[in-house]
Amino acid sequence: MIGAGSVEMLLRVKNLKKYFPITGGIIPRVISNLKAVDGVDLHIQRGETLGIVGESGCGKTTLGRVILGLIDRTDGEVIFKNVNLTQCSAKEYRQMRRHMQIIFQDPFASLHPRLTVSRLIEEPMKIHGIGTAKERKARVEDLINIVGLSSDHLPKYPHEFSGGQQQRIGIARALALNPDLVICDEPVSALDVSIRSQILNLLADLQEKYDLTYMFISHDLAVVRHVCDTVGVMYLGQLVEVASVDELYASPLHPYTEALFSAIPRTDPTLKRERIVLSGEVPSPVDIPAGCRFQSRCRYRMDVCKEHEPNLIDRGREHYIRCHLHDQTAT
Repeated sequence: MIGAGSVEMLLRVKNLKKYFPITGGIIPRVISNLKAVDGVDLHIQRGETLGIVGESGCGKTTLGRVILGLIDRTDGEVIFKNVNLTQCSAKEYRQMRRHMQIIFQDPFASLHPRLTVSRLIEEPMKIHGIGTAKERKARVEDLINIVGLSSDHLPKYPHEFSGGQQQRIGIARALALNPDLVICDEPVSALDVSIRSQILNLLADLQEKYDLTYMFISHDLAVVRHVCDTVGVMYLGQLVEVASVDELYASPLHPYTEALFSAIPRTDPTLKRERIVLSGEVPSPVDIPAGCRFQSRCRYRMDVCKEHEPNLIDRGREHYIRCHLHDQTAT
């Protein structure tokens, strides 16, 4: 478990796993498992933004959805506000879900096309029995103004808005229940470049105003550096490196993190750097090799990497890494 320190922890995840069964045969039976999330430990402090980065298919989105309960976990624990959600009854879990919300990657797909904006934002409050109809209407009008739209937009339908406006509606819906934790699943990747900074600035303003805690899932390392306090790097269902954003970007330790950072575009063409091109194929999450999961693509591969899976260890200053190169106990 990654150290939690003395600051209030809003969310703790312990050995979280999500395996998707693969069936086959004339009489269908489970013949294997796709290990989308495989033993993740993390924590998020109240008011912090934790970034989760990695290649497509590494398990970022699945991790977020398992934490929220949108996908059932296979194993592990999710502790939110000192309540173990994996031990809650259905009624208790429903009450806790009020405090956790998500902003989806595709704003249009996440909004019901047959509901007006007013109903889309009000629906979470109706489901949880919050306020009278008059109070909910006032709250909806307040929320639509908070995200930079106007009450004139409330009678309209999602298809009448641009992508950036649709995402603002999604953000308003996520705020309807006054959540503590918001999981942002690549919230700007589907938007035009000119709109991205507006949405990112909106999220930052809302975090400061309402003391929100974010898990920010993204593949855009430049955006993550701008908005996050702590960053976790995922590879094939596991966290391979976790550190503060300043520490990680100043001195990445894991070979995979080094390769990711070497691909970040730079605005100054006079700055020279080594471009690390990874060779080999990403192993299948259905057939994960023995030893280190990154060994087939690692330029520092050693014999121990083929035999033993590295542990996530603290290298000081809460900089965690899963690599035999930095594990003095590796044999």
